Amino acid sequence: MSKNTMDKFSPSVHMSKIDVVIPYSADNMLCDNNGQRMWWAFLASSMVTFFGGLFIILLWRTLKYLWTVCCHCKAKKKEVHRITTGEHIKRVDKGDSAASEVGWMTSVKDWAGVMISAQTLTGRVLVVLVFALSIGALVIYFIDSSDPIEFCKHFYSNYTLQIDMAFNIFFLLYFGLRFIAANDKLWFWLEVNSVVDFFTVPPVFVSVYLNRSWLGLRFLRALRLIQFSEILQFLNILKTSNSIKLVNLCSIFISTWLTAAGFIHLVENSGDPWENFQNSQALSYWECVYLLMVTMSTVGYGDVYAKTTLGRLFMVFFILGGLAMFASYVPEIIELIGNRKKYGGSYSAVNGRKHIVVCGHITLESVSNFLKDFLHKDRDDVNVEIVFLHNISPNLELEALFKRHFTQVEFYQGSVLNPHDLARVKIESADACLILANKYCADPDAEDASNIMRVISIKNYHPKIRIITQMLQYHNKAHLLNIPSWNWKEGDDAICLAELKLGFIAQSCLAQGLSTMLANLFSMRSFIKIEEDTWQKYYLEGVSNEMYTEYLSSAFVGLSFPVICELCYVKLKLLLIAIEYKSDQRESSTLINPGNHVKMQEGTLGFFIASDAKEVKRALFYCKACHDDISDPKRIKKCGCKKSKTAAHKKMRLACCFGCGRSAWGCCCMPVNVHCNLDSPRRDIPLSAVSVNECSATLRAFEEDRHSALSPKKKQRNGGMRNSPNSSPKIMRHDPLFIPGSEQIESMDENVKKYDSTGMFHWCPSRDIEKVILTRSEAAMTVLSGHVVVCIFGDVKSALIGLRNFVMPLRASNFHYHELKHIVFVGSLEYLKREWETLHNFPKVSILPGTPLSRADLRAVNINLCDMCVILSANQNNIDDASLQDKECILASLNIKSMLFDDSIRVLQANSQGFTPPGMDRSSPENSPVHGLVRQTSVTTGANIPIITELAPLAKQGKKLPVISFSQDKSSGTSIQMITELVNDSNVQFLDQDDDDDPDTELYLTQPFACGTAFAVSVLDSLMSATYFNDNILTLIRTLVTGGATPELEGLLAEENALKGGYSTPQTLANRDRCRVAQLALYDGPFADLGDGGCYGDLFCKALKTYNMLCFGIYRLRDAHLNAQSQCTKRYVITNPPYAFELVPSDLIFCLMQFDHNAGQSRTSLSHSSHSSHSSSKKSSSVHSIPTTNRTSRIKNRDSRDKQKKDMVYR
Repeated sequence: MSKNTMDKFSPSVHMSKIDVVIPYSADNMLCDNNGQRMWWAFLASSMVTFFGGLFIILLWRTLKYLWTVCCHCKAKKKEVHRITTGEHIKRVDKGDSAASEVGWMTSVKDWAGVMISAQTLTGRVLVVLVFALSIGALVIYFIDSSDPIEFCKHFYSNYTLQIDMAFNIFFLLYFGLRFIAANDKLWFWLEVNSVVDFFTVPPVFVSVYLNRSWLGLRFLRALRLIQFSEILQFLNILKTSNSIKLVNLCSIFISTWLTAAGFIHLVENSGDPWENFQNSQALSYWECVYLLMVTMSTVGYGDVYAKTTLGRLFMVFFILGGLAMFASYVPEIIELIGNRKKYGGSYSAVNGRKHIVVCGHITLESVSNFLKDFLHKDRDDVNVEIVFLHNISPNLELEALFKRHFTQVEFYQGSVLNPHDLARVKIESADACLILANKYCADPDAEDASNIMRVISIKNYHPKIRIITQMLQYHNKAHLLNIPSWNWKEGDDAICLAELKLGFIAQSCLAQGLSTMLANLFSMRSFIKIEEDTWQKYYLEGVSNEMYTEYLSSAFVGLSFPVICELCYVKLKLLLIAIEYKSDQRESSTLINPGNHVKMQEGTLGFFIASDAKEVKRALFYCKACHDDISDPKRIKKCGCKKSKTAAHKKMRLACCFGCGRSAWGCCCMPVNVHCNLDSPRRDIPLSAVSVNECSATLRAFEEDRHSALSPKKKQRNGGMRNSPNSSPKIMRHDPLFIPGSEQIESMDENVKKYDSTGMFHWCPSRDIEKVILTRSEAAMTVLSGHVVVCIFGDVKSALIGLRNFVMPLRASNFHYHELKHIVFVGSLEYLKREWETLHNFPKVSILPGTPLSRADLRAVNINLCDMCVILSANQNNIDDASLQDKECILASLNIKSMLFDDSIRVLQANSQGFTPPGMDRSSPENSPVHGLVRQTSVTTGANIPIITELAPLAKQGKKLPVISFSQDKSSGTSIQMITELVNDSNVQFLDQDDDDDPDTELYLTQPFACGTAFAVSVLDSLMSATYFNDNILTLIRTLVTGGATPELEGLLAEENALKGGYSTPQTLANRDRCRVAQLALYDGPFADLGDGGCYGDLFCKALKTYNMLCFGIYRLRDAHLNAQSQCTKRYVITNPPYAFELVPSDLIFCLMQFDHNAGQSRTSLSHSSHSSHSSSKKSSSVHSIPTTNRTSRIKNRDSRDKQKKDMVYR
């Protein structure tokens, strides 16, 4: 075929040398006969628009400037004329009125500004719509980029051109609004968005006119991506600075990348104009994107490269800018992405599953202790998810702990002080929020302030959320009362560690080992079985017991508490220690071991000691008809006849709920289990911390309603003397010796204030600290005995530990005045002066300025004759090294144990180790009031000798006698009862040198803790979980530990920071009638027959029936099971022994005893005349031999004493 023939049928049209061949297909129409390209027309439309508008703006500005100059000259001449003629005054008013009028141009400009701004809803919608349409136009460009750069197609057949035309008409209108609203038209004309419009909008209209499309500079629409962060801010999606910065960097980088790729695509597919477009190459747009990326990253594979001169020239300049941008933007983007919080998401609540939020002091130790107790297997399946919120990301160890519990634990990084973070963890739907405190911080007040701020933030965000927070200092609890939405009646609780810690230690002064027993009861411990017959076997059997609550079966309705308690122990193998009593006014009170006067009601909540939550269900399922003949308690299940009773009980509860005005879900009548109920309880009805008779008037009315069931003796409960078997046992003690701080107020007139305004504590008028200070010589002459020595380390800079919380349980009003143990503080006077403001209203308190490390000071206070020595420190948290935090307490403990004392004549109180129940025949030698355990002491030879013996012949005369013991050796300080406070659990290994405790052994498994001689605040961590599952537990613990502190009393202390005295009224005196913890000796007395090989269950029943005493544990000698003649004097705790547990004579029994009205009536046996022994009389008289003038000369004595301290050495 000839060349002409081929040209005739060629799909292309040959043009002259300066023309270009335009390809076309069957669908494309021929634009003109020559096939000439019209790219210059499209470009010219944009250039004319841009430069034409720029010229008009500059021309307008020039003319306006000239006009202003001319008018200014004329105005000056007119002003001179007005001033000379005096017409300017009249024209000023007219000018002001004209200036105050707003022209229509200004109104239109303001309207246009409002339309394009994002301050209004219309403006935001318009801005977002423009951005979306710009992205749409960019997408159309991506589609058209697959076609030739310039091709002919009719407007009506090109759908993408039609859509692009519609978009650009909208852009033109928006451009007009922007132009009208612009204050500076010149700068507006030169803006990036304006330039984009110049080179994209006019070519579209040219395309319609010429019926051809030119891809041209439409890629400039990619520059609109720079505004992406602004759009997201308008939509309230981006809120943090890091997220805004990240989106800005990404949008600038991507828009620059896409725009540069569009330019390369244009010039490479078109060719150089001076080469007649013959050097073009076919590159797709995405190949150009790839080329720009490898160029920016300086990789340059060489597979794709620019051939045209324009493309290569552009690449030269782009490498300079693009490389700089790539090197700066990309690392910053990666850094921002890498610095994004790993735990910065949001919690997604699961239907049917509750979650709690835990915040505050989140460390590996605090979290592991919390999870170990909260997720303990004895709670069955806890269907609660734990969400931790902390502003610091967890370390590797803590992260590994979270991963091990990933099914129930989630961690989010944030702060509860930030409402956004609270929203992330869904605090509004959380079942509770728990705030952990740093127990080892150097500044407890600052830590409490931080937790209070957390409470304020959470309550401000969601006032109805239940909060359980740890507090370090008791006086800081008052600040929580200032929060309007804080409501302890709705479940909000503050667990004050100082209050409970010192309360536990104070109770150990009354019954040593009680702190260990109570700490084990509210902590979840797994049962550890030991086959060997060692003391650890019996101790660990008791450790597996915990405290639970469950509603009592209807079979118990109408029975008295002692009867139910005995039935539960014997039949159900459960120990019932308290109940929640509801009065007719729907108020609830926690009654600990109430007497026969309390009859059980329907739906009564009981507090049990048991080893498993399933065991406590027996109290709910028990049916007398079905289970009366069952001997195995495991067979007690829900019986068939209980269904009808259950239905009736449900109706009763619904009626109760209706009366309460609450739903059945929120009413307090619904059963709640302390440790295993999967639904978190809510306290809708307040629970009082008073144990027995806070609502005594209600109970008396209850007695009158049931008078037919009460004996005449029981009706005399509120009378004067009570001699019935139901009377409470009492402790017989000597009169307190007259020493500073031990005033005799028992014989005061009834109109004198003896108790605080609530009637819960003994009270005396405030005294100056100088009146209670003892010099060393005065203390040595006083012959202190049966007292409590508190060795405290502290100075002026030490944080206050709140000694009031230690003294209050020892001054509870359920003790008679003569039963109060004298308290002697040995420590820095500067520190004790700071504490004295809260102690000056308590009787029988003395201070010996000195140091607990001085043996002279310890001998002066007769530490060998004290009932308990307590070692505390206020300096423990000021040391960074954890192993040295307890150095002072450990040194003081070892110092006391290494002391030797002359044992030639020791006057001791016979019943310091136990008490004699009333109702005994005191004339008989076997029931002598001088009874109790033979107190053992270690001597230098290694043998143990008794230091308490009975004087039976003198006891027959009915006199209260001191007991003396003679020894040729010296007794050791190891026989002194002592309890030491520790901060670091591992330091317990240094207290006892004869134990084999491993440093990694848990605290509760160590010998000092099992013996009750060591206590650490870490054991109180378990109270957070126990309080969440049932806040009644915290009420019960406070009742047992604090001696009767109530929320009302906390409110009074918040007002005045001191106890306020009150006159004795029937209402306040009734508050004295409440139980207290004591230890019962089996060596002699009415239970001596059971002490030698008897069963614990028989003792339990006898004590309960005869004296209404509730036994709940044993304090046994460590080597009692060895039957050795020489036994160690150390004792350990056995909680809730089984019925058949064999007793030994040396056992001390933990029991809850009733208040004894008789103990305060007769004082004849308590006078000094009863001290018939020569040694006792001699030492008593030495007290009165202290001259009164010594009080006035104390300052001189104290100066000389301080001078002697510098030369003091250990003796």
